[in-house]
This record gives sequence, structure tokens and C-alpha cells, in this order.
Amino acid sequence: MSAPEIKEIVENLGRAFEEFKSTNDARLKAVEKGGATGDIEVKLGNIDKALTDLGDLKGRLEAVEKKGNRPGVGGDAAALAAEHKQAFGRFMRKGDDSGFAELEAKSLSVGSDADGGFAVPEELDRNIIQLERDAVPMRSVCNVITVGNEEYKRLVNLGGAASGWVGEEDARPDTGTPRLASVAPFFGELYANPKATQKSLDDMYFDAEAWLGEEVALEFADKESAAFTAGDGVKKPKGFLAYANAATGDATRPLGTLQFIVSGAAATITPDALIDLIYALKQGYRKNAAFMLNSLTLPVLRKLKDADGNYLWRPGLDADAPSTLHSKPVVENDDMPIVAAGSLALAFGDFKRGYTIADVRGTRVLRDPYTNKPFVSFYTTKRVGGGLMNSNAIKLLKISA
Repeated sequence: MSAPEIKEIVENLGRAFEEFKSTNDARLKAVEKGGATGDIEVKLGNIDKALTDLGDLKGRLEAVEKKGNRPGVGGDAAALAAEHKQAFGRFMRKGDDSGFAELEAKSLSVGSDADGGFAVPEELDRNIIQLERDAVPMRSVCNVITVGNEEYKRLVNLGGAASGWVGEEDARPDTGTPRLASVAPFFGELYANPKATQKSLDDMYFDAEAWLGEEVALEFADKESAAFTAGDGVKKPKGFLAYANAATGDATRPLGTLQFIVSGAAATITPDALIDLIYALKQGYRKNAAFMLNSLTLPVLRKLKDADGNYLWRPGLDADAPSTLHSKPVVENDDMPIVAAGSLALAFGDFKRGYTIADVRGTRVLRDPYTNKPFVSFYTTKRVGGGLMNSNAIKLLKISA
């Protein structure tokens, strides 16, 4: 995708935003004068939709451009990956698993026939993860790691180390010992069972690997997005919204409990509440913080202004630049609650420090041509975990009742 095409989208986005501002200003003036606003509301809704569509298109074009610029793998690793890919293709199309175990041993891949399936080639595995990242907003902002098993834990310093002022010759008494606690993601196994006919697999023009990658990524992405956001942690990751929350500050709130700020007005969001939300987060976390919200919340935020009449939301008008709110990136996550009384409709924080996604190394595929003839099923599994690591790094906005 060429840069001029992206530039044209950005220019259209800028013009749409200017039209949105002038139309909303006209709506506000009509409200002040007690006039009818029906036609203006319709126009505003259409422009709002255009802003969303242009923003989505810009993101897709930039993703395509990045994919085209991605460097390849060289040397012996590339040769081994190509050999593994060819063997996997034979396995998918014909069920021929000859030499597969030896290839996996050489490439140190996880999964073997004894485990109930074969590991997918590294390239396909990366493509699945990349497709998931594009479709799962949490993967784009959180700390994503690859682990060998589900024993991953992280130590958190709860403080407690004392200190004090002393003179040059004063005694230095012992100080308190820091208190440590461990936190860990909640793990679960994801599975998908896409089916293809043997006839389609025999077609040399049918890209079986791409088909499997896209089918599996779409299924996994839906489940992962919901789990990372609000999953209950039972046989699945625990979403950050599923952790306890309280109005108390960092100094007195228990580990693993998120702080919420009240929106300040019934069933809506006020500019003052956004300021309170931002500054409830300590300075060290604000530098890399972002807002996360449902796309249906965007129309509410686009209409907000500061005390000087400036709009708080701005579209990303530079290459790779996201939309911003108070100059902080806006991440759309449709698994976030919508604006409603009592909902946690907005999150703000440094998600990379606050939440960790742990992919257990290796995605496995079991080929089944028998159960559902004439279809060949590809039972695909991966293990993934997710959990809150630092409850001070993320704050929530709770809509007033």
C-alpha cells in the first residue's frame, strides 16, 4: 500500500474532523437558543461515522504497509523453516507426517505426535500471533511474552524498606526488610476446529496454511479479547476488569485492586472526570499511558471541550499516529463496557506495566479426516495466560448512577 494513499486518507480524516467541530458547534448554539437540532444531530452522526471509518481504514493501510516492510529470516534458520513449512504442508494436505518429528527436534519446536498433534511452523505461528495482535486491542498495548510453560510468576515489591537521615558519625541501625509478593497470569487452553474438504486441500492453488492461520486467528482473537478484558480466570485468562476495584488511592488499596474515579455526572463522562482520571495515575505511569474504551463511547468523547473551548479528542493526522484524548493515545476495545450508569466504561494507564499476556510456546494441530467426512478437521490448540501484574498502573472511570 503506497504512502500517497495513506496521505489521502489522513487528509480526508482532517477535513472530516474540521466539519465535525463546526457541526457540533452549530448544535451547541442551537441548544442554547432552544432551537430544533434534529437535522444537525443526523448530520453530526454521519460525520462521526465517517471519522470512525476513516480512522479504521488508516489503521488497516498502515498495518499492510508494515507487513510488507517486515524483514525475513536468513541463513540456516530460513532453510530449516522452509523445510518445516513444506513438511507441514504435506501433513495438512495428505496427512503425510514422515520426518515431521525429526524436523521439530531440530528446530526445537514444542509439540509432537505423542502430545496429540504437531507444532505449526514458526512462520505460521508468528502469523497467527500477528493476526491476533491486529484483532486483539490488548495485545497492542500490554506486555506480551512467550513462556515455555505455565509456571511463570513475577515478584512485586510492596515496599517496607525503611530509611532515615544520619550525621557523619551517627550509628546506622538496621532498616526494615522490603515485602515481596508474587503475581501470575491465569492460563487456559484455546482451541479451534476449522474444516476443509479434501478436494480443496488437493487444489494446488488453495493456500492451506494461510486459510488455517486466518481461520484460527479469527476464532482465537474473539475469545482472547473478551478474556483479557473481562475474563473470570476460570480455565481462561483473567481480564483486568474482573479484578476488585475501589475508590481508595494507591497508598491504602490492597495489591490486585484497581482504583476507580467517578465520572461526576449521571450516565455520561465529564471533562473534569477525565482530568481526575489522568492525575489519579502516578507521574511515572502517565508517560506511556493510553485510554481504552468501547468504540461506542467515542461519540461521547468527541464532543467534549476544555475550558477554553478546545476539543479534547483529536484524530491521528500523522502516519502511524493514533487518535488522542488529552494528547494520550486512544485504544478501541469493543469488549469494554459502554457508557451506562455504574459501568466501568473507560480505562487509563500504562498497560504494558499493568497487564501481562503470556503465550505458551507452540501452537499445535491435530489432523482428523475421519470424524466428519468428507471434511478434514484441523483441531488447533494453544495455551495462553493473562493477568494483572501492577494494579497501580491502570485506573478506571466508573459512570455515575
